[in-house]
Amino acid sequence: ETADFPGTRVIPSVNSLLAFIALKLSGCKRYSHDDQWCMDAGLGLFAGLNVLPKTGWLSSYSFRVSHDMNMALLASMNKLWREHGLADGPQSLDFTAIPCWGDGSHLENNWSGKRHEAIKSIQAALAHSPDTGIIFYADSTVRHSGESQVVLEFLDFRRKAGGPDPTYLVFDSRFTTYQNLDRLNKEGIQFLTIRRRGKNMLEEIAALAQSQWQSMRVESADGFRNLKVHDAKVTLKDYEGEIRQIAITGHGKIKPALIITNDVVSPAAQLIRTYTRRWLIEKEIAEQIYFFHLNKPSSSIVVKVDFDLTMSIMAHNLYRLLAMEMPGYEHCEAETLFNKFVDNGADVEFADAKVTVRLKKKRDLPLLLKVAKSLAEKPIAWLGGRKLEFLGASNS
Repeated sequence: ETADFPGTRVIPSVNSLLAFIALKLSGCKRYSHDDQWCMDAGLGLFAGLNVLPKTGWLSSYSFRVSHDMNMALLASMNKLWREHGLADGPQSLDFTAIPCWGDGSHLENNWSGKRHEAIKSIQAALAHSPDTGIIFYADSTVRHSGESQVVLEFLDFRRKAGGPDPTYLVFDSRFTTYQNLDRLNKEGIQFLTIRRRGKNMLEEIAALAQSQWQSMRVESADGFRNLKVHDAKVTLKDYEGEIRQIAITGHGKIKPALIITNDVVSPAAQLIRTYTRRWLIEKEIAEQIYFFHLNKPSSSIVVKVDFDLTMSIMAHNLYRLLAMEMPGYEHCEAETLFNKFVDNGADVEFADAKVTVRLKKKRDLPLLLKVAKSLAEKPIAWLGGRKLEFLGASNS
């Protein structure tokens, strides 16, 4: 409602978005596959309806949605993330290419990491928290001419959402320019990125004496790695003053990696670990592609893809919130959470004051019921203020 999403007299805006989110949470590939979900009372109840709307309504809804509405929705959600301490810590930014399977003559070629080639696609930028897994920001209107300005647009988004600047930004070497790095530094925003390696630069590093390298043991996802590190101050074109450069070798690659940052205080091992966690956003993007079918939009119309991306992010964040409540499942992907907890049948009793859901027996059901107890006394606005109670059924 705050973002002014469209609705009708029969299906208000909140119920409209919940209908899309219900399908995203269920891993539905296409809205046109309505024989799988069109008469599912459970999905309808989730959206505050009897059943979900038909395919024609779902496919045409996004034509009434603007990019500003999507950004306003994400901005409203950002306020919630901050209130609950889910927006703290470093934030990783990256691009992803959403392929077009129809007429993409007006689209640009963008590099697809999944296909290892440049394809006609819609370029989208994402911002993600490695600490919580929450995706804060998404913009699928990025063109080649404006790629380097995305980091500044993200800061504008954060400020318009009423929040403080992020404590740390992490991105790869092609995300922005040295000139913008200088601007970030002057605004007091710490960043961490990779420097592109030229021939002369590699020769200079190779000429360093062994005594100038420091042996270091850095924590990794599978234990620890022994690295050799050279920590120094260097100058960059279009960057005022010196910047910290950390050369890393001994990690199995032929060429050394070069990390640059304006953080001159943190230990090198901590900075290396912080940057390696940037790869988590690529894991989240892979999940968006696989479970939420981000590479399945058949439309080349940016506004439709922008809305689909926004709904994918909403569903992704809901699964992350669920994972936080599940001891031992905090790092599970959405597909695992769906298979273990969400994909189930139930008998539903819809009364005047309460909705009772008796979930059928399943191995992981006791943990889900424990989490669901927190919902028992909370009235659900789009269910007419009714309370929602989850119980275990005696049958499977």
